[in-house]
Amino acid sequence: MPSELNHRMTAQDAAFLYNERSYAPLHIGSLGVYEGQIPFQRFVEHIDSRMPTIPRYRQRTLFVPFGLAHPTWEDDPNFDVTRHISVLELPAPGTDAQLRELSVKLFQEPLDRNKPLWEMHVINGLEGDRSAILSKVHHCMVDGVSGIELLMAVVDLSPEPAPAPEAEPWEPKTLPGTSEQLADAFWDNLATQREIVQEIQESVFNPLPGLKRAQDVARSLTNASPWMSRPAPRTPFTTRLTADRQVAFSEMSFPEIREIRSSLGGTVNDVVLAILSGALREYLDSRGYDVTGEEPRVAIPVNVRMEDEEGALGNRISMMLTPLPIGEADPAKRLETVRERLDQLKQENQAGAMELFTRLGSYAPASWHAFAGALPPVNTAVNMICTNVPGPMIPLYSVGHLLLSFYPLVPLSMDMGIGIGITSYNQKLFFGIMADPHAVPDIERMKENVDESYLALRDAAGVQPSDLPELGGRSTNSVAAETRVAAPQPTA
Repeated sequence: MPSELNHRMTAQDAAFLYNERSYAPLHIGSLGVYEGQIPFQRFVEHIDSRMPTIPRYRQRTLFVPFGLAHPTWEDDPNFDVTRHISVLELPAPGTDAQLRELSVKLFQEPLDRNKPLWEMHVINGLEGDRSAILSKVHHCMVDGVSGIELLMAVVDLSPEPAPAPEAEPWEPKTLPGTSEQLADAFWDNLATQREIVQEIQESVFNPLPGLKRAQDVARSLTNASPWMSRPAPRTPFTTRLTADRQVAFSEMSFPEIREIRSSLGGTVNDVVLAILSGALREYLDSRGYDVTGEEPRVAIPVNVRMEDEEGALGNRISMMLTPLPIGEADPAKRLETVRERLDQLKQENQAGAMELFTRLGSYAPASWHAFAGALPPVNTAVNMICTNVPGPMIPLYSVGHLLLSFYPLVPLSMDMGIGIGITSYNQKLFFGIMADPHAVPDIERMKENVDESYLALRDAAGVQPSDLPELGGRSTNSVAAETRVAAPQPTA
């Protein structure tokens, strides 16, 4: 973790606070399943010992009066690690279904903005002598890539790691008063205005970079025009969100995914999107939705960090928007279509265009961003978000216990009733399917469709099975099935 963290949120970070709703909290998370029973007190001490390496975990957000600037990160003078970690015991028999039900219930609850925006829940009593850790961290603090880096700060590469070096006692700074906040906002806004003026002056005296930027903007508009002018198709997944959530998990052999890629071409991400396309095709068809010629649009977050930004928290992401060929019945042809489209988007640098739009928009006053975030959501550009974040491919441990499975948990927003999180860990690929039950009333069917689409693509690639997924079932060491939990209806 970097020793110096930004004090004021960027516009992209703050947007996750501005756009958050009581019924649609914007934190990300994970469910890790471990061997044995995690000893709670030892785990608390372990996390406490790592606090010096993740200083953001001891900071809370502070909003600026009148919205004159984006919120800041401030030391929490009342920080106590025990306020962020809880322990729960599954009642006997401690089935995987019970774990999923408890996990989605914990995940759908918003984080408390009056303290640092993270939580961990140790869940013991899982059958097969296993336990779990559910983690939540607000999206304004991390994106998927920095979330993995954060994971690496709190787990170990060995069951018996060296003890953490003794750190200096933490002395939090005093929370700033209103006048100090307003003064800081004034000077930060002035610095931003100076940057804009400097860019204008440089454009006058050296017009070539300015001309190139204008060309970049024009190219960005040209590349973005197809999805800006033509709305995404209306699917059953597009719905006004409620506070209810349900979740399903699936896991696949990562070596088999690589073999599929080698046999049919493309990248791991192409293979993942082809699997998702097949699953959506079968699911929508089973609900009587005519998939002929339909191509729902998916947003794919893209990491745009530079080398010197590795290890930085916050959000440094752009997006690629691509239609999924669910009308194509042949698995191999679906992959070919996905690969061709993503190759074209990369050549057109669509992610760069989206980043440019985000950067230009960040110059707008913070009050405008806050006002826009408070408006009712309007989304005609995309049907769902699918994140695919590479994770560590080696075994990890927490307080000496081996991490068996690592399922991503993603938030829902902007009238998108389903979201897909994917991450790799220790030679497996893990899917986390989050949905509003009003959009996806039978998420267990969606999980089965994901598994079936994977098997169909593997067969089309001629890849020999190494570990078949259990369609609709579970094994002793897997939580890959479904559950749903109804939440209280939102009051705001």
